[in-house]
Amino acid sequence: MSEEQASAGSDIVNEFEREPVPKSSLLGFKSFVGMYAGEHCAGTELMIGPLFVANGASAFDLVVGLLVGNALAVLSWMFLCAPIATRVRLTLYYQLEKICGRSLVSAYNVFNGVVFCLLAGSMVTVSATAVGVWFDFPMPGLSDILPNSYGWVVAVLAIGSVISIVAAFGYETVSKFANIAAPWMVLVFLAFGFIALANFVEATDTTINTPGDLWTLANTEIWPDVEPLPGQPDFGFWHVAFFAWFCNMALHVGMSDLTVFRYARKSWYAIATSAGMYVGHFMAWIAAAALFANYLYSQRPDEGMVSLLVNHGNGQYTAAELADTPLTAKLLREAMEIRAELPQDTLTDAERNFSIPTVAPGPLAYGACGLAGLLCVIIAGWTTANPTIYRAGLAFQAIVPRWSRFKVTLATGALATLAGLFPAIAMKILEFLALSGMMLMPMGAIVFVDFWLLKKFGMQSNYAELSRSSFNLAAGLTWFLTMGTCVALVKFAGIQIYFVSLPGWFLAAVLYVIISKLYQRKIHEGAAE
Repeated sequence: MSEEQASAGSDIVNEFEREPVPKSSLLGFKSFVGMYAGEHCAGTELMIGPLFVANGASAFDLVVGLLVGNALAVLSWMFLCAPIATRVRLTLYYQLEKICGRSLVSAYNVFNGVVFCLLAGSMVTVSATAVGVWFDFPMPGLSDILPNSYGWVVAVLAIGSVISIVAAFGYETVSKFANIAAPWMVLVFLAFGFIALANFVEATDTTINTPGDLWTLANTEIWPDVEPLPGQPDFGFWHVAFFAWFCNMALHVGMSDLTVFRYARKSWYAIATSAGMYVGHFMAWIAAAALFANYLYSQRPDEGMVSLLVNHGNGQYTAAELADTPLTAKLLREAMEIRAELPQDTLTDAERNFSIPTVAPGPLAYGACGLAGLLCVIIAGWTTANPTIYRAGLAFQAIVPRWSRFKVTLATGALATLAGLFPAIAMKILEFLALSGMMLMPMGAIVFVDFWLLKKFGMQSNYAELSRSSFNLAAGLTWFLTMGTCVALVKFAGIQIYFVSLPGWFLAAVLYVIISKLYQRKIHEGAAE
């Protein structure tokens, strides 16, 4: 018996990590609908939606940007990822091993696995905010990096343990869990949106008789074109569209979902991703954005902020006016600027510690739907973290194939749970998703070019396997040069991180063709001599 066979026999579930998925194990369309609807209608939607509001996105930016960006994401799965997945039926990690060589793909697998661990950890963080409301223990704020209570630690450890066990039992178990949870979660997210809308209608004394009335309310009250909250970037249409397209770049353009769609009978099953994009990344983001906008609209400047604006400002405000004024980015920024200019020993405790809005999903969901909202956040975090830990486990297991995937996934879940203790990742989820996609994107371009184009240019695909090389220099240089160029564009050219990955993909594709031509010719010339 080979080591690979021994490894397969030691697993509770055979996931075909180093062989094509057989026909007997292929899954139907429904499995993918349930998984993507569940994975992308998640607790993090209650963080991403509010961050659009915090970043000053208008109604047009939000609605039209999400329509366009999500359509591009679905098309990326359908035409970049799934056609390759259903032809080779290998995990991304084993396919990269054939292309890049053992040494290079091991480095990539470590990096990829760590990214997915951190992402899964942010899902655990989200679920824990719901437990915090339930058991009333202190929860981290937007600027916190470390855990701030024993209750938080216990909640994260408990939730992470359950998620890890479910993920360790394999893709079929993950899919079943998602299919059970997804329909109920969708209804709760719908409730979030309708409750926020009803609150705005009542607060503004608006009558909604036509779609035009609804759009007017959205433009003028729910998501007006205003400046972002202090410390947040200013989002417009293109920010929203590119974020919606590329927030899952690692999965479609980066080809990580080769690992998922290798189970699909047909490549068109990738249209199932639209269930996640338009249920989760459209409806749920809009519902969560409306919920946070309603929260801001219902808030009034607290005692400390009123004191700063009235007693130390330029006389523009009175206490009576501020008592009836919704909390806005403009008021927050003015209060923060006044506080920064005054000597700290002259400030009162209220002025020094005036409250700043939080986007913690648990409190927002509880305020809208009570206990059902909390359960939605907890379970939604699970359905996203489950497949994320599963992907990370496959990445780590691919480094040492003789290790049991079941045990590796459990260990991966433990790492994700540890990451979940630190809330900074979840609080900066927009930037983290953009960064991780940018870092993993070049390998997706390499897979695409290697599968579809290299032979047409007279070169060999799967070159590391054919040449028995442990490091495909063409792939390694392409990865490192592309990442370096993207980082340089962000750091020195002033291009925001949300936009560099698109030109980065084309750069990676061109680099891989050119360097492969030189590298394979050099290898062949050396062998001939």
